[in-house]
Amino acid sequence: MALMLSWRSGPGTDGATGLESARITTSGGGFRAVGRMIRGTADGVLTASYRLVVAGDGTLSRLAVDVATAAGEQQVTISRSTDGVWLVDDGSGGTRGAFGGACDAALACSPVFAALPVRRLGLHRDPAEHVLPTVSVDLPTLAVAATERTYRTVRAGTGTEPAVVALAAGGPPAELTVDADGFVLDHPGTASRAGLGA
Repeated sequence: MALMLSWRSGPGTDGATGLESARITTSGGGFRAVGRMIRGTADGVLTASYRLVVAGDGTLSRLAVDVATAAGEQQVTISRSTDGVWLVDDGSGGTRGAFGGACDAALACSPVFAALPVRRLGLHRDPAEHVLPTVSVDLPTLAVAATERTYRTVRAGTGTEPAVVALAAGGPPAELTVDADGFVLDHPGTASRAGLGA
């Protein structure tokens, strides 16, 4: 199944205005996403594009991110092997690491990446709570770091109501509203789904 999803953020979210759009192709427990973000802040405008591949078991296989600001352009590619070894390559040579056994990655300001653990663990359907190591990618620096995130089902989705999943990442939890496919409708403080159709 192929989806075209968009999100909008404003000064009332994280102090930035922006738009993100992604083409997402799902297949079993995995999916592929090709997306682009444009964000304006007090420090200027950035644009970022990404290609994300999630394996059939819901774990990240590969992520490539390109970012451009007035100061320049940079890129990073992150891959995870089936035995859990991560390779991070910023163009000047790769480094390997375990990142605490992480299976997921998070790109700053992007609601797409919350779908990785939500879909893999079925948090939008079956109530549970998990503390997960995560490989986080900052914008605009593309710095890669090991972080910890807690996901907890607040309300499982039904035929008429979307699911709500709490996400805590070093601060107060945000309650994400999630659709039946596990993709974010609203991430308070980050972005909300935008209807851009004709």
